[in-house]
Amino acid sequence: MTPSQTSPPGTSGPGIVDPRRATVILVAMAVSTFLFVLVEGLPSGLLTMMAPDLGTTTSRIGLLVTGYALVVLVATVPLAHWTKRIPRRWVLSATVGLAAVATLWAGLAGSYESVLAARLVTALAQALFWVAVIPGTLGLFPPRVRGRVMARLALGNSLAPVLGIPAGTWLGEHTTWRAAFWAVAALSLVIFVIVIVLFPTVKPSEGGASRAPFPSRRRLGFQLVATALIVTGAFGLITFVTQLLQDVAGYARADMPWLLAIQGGAGVVGALVVGRVLDRHSWGSLATAIAVVTVAQVLLWAFSPNHLAAVAGLILFGGAFATIPPALSHRVMLVAPGSTDMSVAVSSATFNLGIAAGSGLGAALTATVGVRAVPLMGSGLALLALVAVIAENRFNPPLPAHRQAIDDALTAEPR
Repeated sequence: MTPSQTSPPGTSGPGIVDPRRATVILVAMAVSTFLFVLVEGLPSGLLTMMAPDLGTTTSRIGLLVTGYALVVLVATVPLAHWTKRIPRRWVLSATVGLAAVATLWAGLAGSYESVLAARLVTALAQALFWVAVIPGTLGLFPPRVRGRVMARLALGNSLAPVLGIPAGTWLGEHTTWRAAFWAVAALSLVIFVIVIVLFPTVKPSEGGASRAPFPSRRRLGFQLVATALIVTGAFGLITFVTQLLQDVAGYARADMPWLLAIQGGAGVVGALVVGRVLDRHSWGSLATAIAVVTVAQVLLWAFSPNHLAAVAGLILFGGAFATIPPALSHRVMLVAPGSTDMSVAVSSATFNLGIAAGSGLGAALTATVGVRAVPLMGSGLALLALVAVIAENRFNPPLPAHRQAIDDALTAEPR
């Protein structure tokens, strides 16, 4: 079946490809998000293996993660603008293919400088990938189920820290750190083939998710403020959670794998649960998740010296925060003014700004007043994010809650 044989571009029918083909593409894109998140953080698990092999220090290996994040932050919006007329099939295949080549390059590199260059190329691919993958994949499905699709797509984000980085670290310890990069490159090549073969060639302006059903610049503004606040607050804790668990809660270093696995497992459950309610309760899902993150961080600040309280806070935080990225992305796809690509790009850049700011604030607090202050800071910023989300709902006309209204809004002729 070709795209021309299905619903007209931009409408809300069964999608621009048949459901089975769309599902295969969704799985491939979820795997690709898993691989991008994995390769971004992989050096953190391989620090002690990469440093001596490349003749450098672990702190310089750590810069491979920092530099990667900065490139994604700076490059996302310009790349989205320059490629806004290119069909997403070619954008996604190019980004996945480039990531495969650059990751292989990193695995073969003989010097730190060469690994750094390869990482920066991969970061450029990731910056553009995030712009195209959300509207490109969601556009293959009817609008009324896109919240569920967004949650499934975000599973890759949740699984990468839980399964991917530990697996990559294990592979590196039993072979060589380079093997972990080779494995990611090979899997990325498989995704590249799937995208080339199955993804429809549709102009971004004609895709099923090229425009939002309820465009509003003011709503998007509130959304971006909430994004910056909640991500900054959360990533302070995410960056320093192991130090909090060891220095304050009193857990041993050997306990970190199972504690982080519990947090990650809660995140997977959260991502699965939110997919069942996001289409009907997009605002409520986001507000609830932010409220639970606030409570979790207060719990970790107030009661983290207690072993059980620390684990409870970790579970609450992991389960709730995993629902926030898909909920934020779903809201952007509902209210984006103009092209959804550009709104997704701005939202992605804001998210990465929050990551950088959160880790920086966490480091400053840890160095000055101690790591226990990090979740307190995070809870304050999360509370402000909740205020922004409530204000968005309070000072704007209500959005229809039922799925048919979304379908009708996208099917209607533009005014």
